[in-house]
Amino acid sequence: MAPVTAADPRAWLLDPVESGSAAGFGLYLHVPFCDHRCGYCDFATAAVGDQAQQDQQVLFDRYLDALVTDLRRQVAAGPRRHAPEDGRGAVGTAWPVVTSIFIGGGTPTLLGGERLAALLGAVHACLEVAPDAEVTVECNPETASVELFGHLARAGVGRLSMGAQSFAPHVLRTLERGHDAQRPVTAMAQAREGGIAEVNLDLIFGTPGETDDDWRATLEAVLVAGTDHVSAYALTIHDNTAFGRAVASGAMPQVDEDLQRDRFDVAREVLGAGGFEHYEVSNWALGPARRSRHNLLYWRHGDYLAVGVGAHGHLAGRRWWTTRSTARYLDAIGAGDSPIAGSEVLTDEERAEERLLLGLRVREGLHPNDLPPIEPLALEEAMDAGLVETSCGRLRCTEAGWFLLDEAVSRLAL
Repeated sequence: MAPVTAADPRAWLLDPVESGSAAGFGLYLHVPFCDHRCGYCDFATAAVGDQAQQDQQVLFDRYLDALVTDLRRQVAAGPRRHAPEDGRGAVGTAWPVVTSIFIGGGTPTLLGGERLAALLGAVHACLEVAPDAEVTVECNPETASVELFGHLARAGVGRLSMGAQSFAPHVLRTLERGHDAQRPVTAMAQAREGGIAEVNLDLIFGTPGETDDDWRATLEAVLVAGTDHVSAYALTIHDNTAFGRAVASGAMPQVDEDLQRDRFDVAREVLGAGGFEHYEVSNWALGPARRSRHNLLYWRHGDYLAVGVGAHGHLAGRRWWTTRSTARYLDAIGAGDSPIAGSEVLTDEERAEERLLLGLRVREGLHPNDLPPIEPLALEEAMDAGLVETSCGRLRCTEAGWFLLDEAVSRLAL
């Protein structure tokens, strides 16, 4: 980075502020199964709702065995298996202590409490997990029960991420969700009765047919429900989904970005008034202690091991991902082959741009030591446009700039 003078718009870089702490080390485990694949879903999932119950259980057992086998093989091979070949960002011979575990999907809770507890037992048997590690499991409200959550709590799960999506019945129908508007509230009560205190509610805004009043009522219902964390995402329509095909045929309208921006502003208003801290573009928490530590690891460009169908991992600047096909994954593990479908080592320029993108996602922004080179004029123009600001010696997005994050990054990246 070029020298900075007091007249430079980056003069705030001279402020003596300490850099942030290490991100930690995470483990992501993917369970692809869903009862039904929702029309907007672009994740690596496998719908099993049409299968006989016995066939489902056989498949779940087979997948759990494969997942544990894959985990053990990766751990036994050591971190050097995933390290960049050029030795950049050198790694040790042993895995770091795991500070967060996230079991995502799909709908992991379809496996049931006993299988998920067995999976976590396998994790503890082959990796060192910090005593205060954050352990999160994704679930859908219709799979909830006190018995399920009791199993998970006894296995060390302290946090759920629940796919509520909306509290408007007609929006839930459009999104093809399998629960009614009251079910997430009941599921949250069951979680707490089962011993899990922290619950995130996932929401989607900008669904065709959703009104401003629908969205505001959903947010107010969230406040009444008593959750401590909210993730709210603008509906994205991917070409390879049922929604994408409906848009292409004219049966469904394109998303309205201006409308989605208005909904984003309403979320900031209602959740902020309810005491929630807007700490990341799409995430709100009731104070720092309720932030998602696992997701913060991603946003801080940390390292994480990934196991399961469609899982993505990162270590020392190298990313890898496994096959999105459940059948190919099971066959590969059964044959003793690797399920990895691809990998890449980021160039210095790509790593710098990614640090910028991820760092601007969070409220704390970027410390000067973590910033890539930025042209002074580009920074000045981004600040004049109201996209970024400096605060406490850090560069961060403004509230308005968050919705235009891609534009902010494109202006600043060399």
